[in-house]
Amino acid sequence: MKYRTNGAIGALLDEYERAISELKTTIKNLSPMALSAIVDLKTKDEDCRSIQKILSHVIAAGYSYVVHIRNSKGEQVTFPEYESYKNISSYENALDRMFKYNVQFFEDYSDINLDDYEAHRFTVRWGNIYDIEQLYEHAIVHVLRHRRQIERFKLKLRAQ
Repeated sequence: MKYRTNGAIGALLDEYERAISELKTTIKNLSPMALSAIVDLKTKDEDCRSIQKILSHVIAAGYSYVVHIRNSKGEQVTFPEYESYKNISSYENALDRMFKYNVQFFEDYSDINLDDYEAHRFTVRWGNIYDIEQLYEHAIVHVLRHRRQIERFKLKLRAQ
């Protein structure tokens, strides 16, 4: 945790980093077999069948939030492809790269004022309308929700 001193942006980045750190702690020491095991056979959401799928989804989503924001600023950025990795250290590195991509947005737009809600409103591809602060709050909770889901998957794997 860096405890950034730039107000709301610092708080958002610190809490996002903390959520990612907690996720990395949750997945630490998972074997490749546990990583790829199909745990939820009933879900219709392909991104929620295994820990591997969940982590790939979290990483792609973390990039896509920045893509939405950058595109709302007039840039032409494409959405990332889902990447799947075979081990936890690769996922930890991918999570770190994704977070740095988010930090880079705020470095590129260092004069952005998050209090100007109307200037920063945009529609995301799942239909919701967000401002930047709301989307980052969503991003943080997204990681927390999937961390919880992985914790539950680990319990199921131990019970098998």
